[in-house]
Amino acid sequence: MKDLASGVPPLAALAAQALGWTPEAFWRATPAELATALGPIAPAAEGMARSDLEALMEHDPDA
Repeated sequence: MKDLASGVPPLAALAAQALGWTPEAFWRATPAELATALGPIAPAAEGMARSDLEALMEHDPDA
């Protein structure tokens, strides 16, 4: 398990690059404020429906 300290430098660098935050601003921010400022990193992926999988398998049965 990674400890919190190992994740701080990448988060501080991300905050500085993406948000223009100084180290002081990073350390004053709460985790919730950092997450809000960064926004969603990537949209949640939707799973494939069974019917879509079956249609793909029917279209290309050798794959």
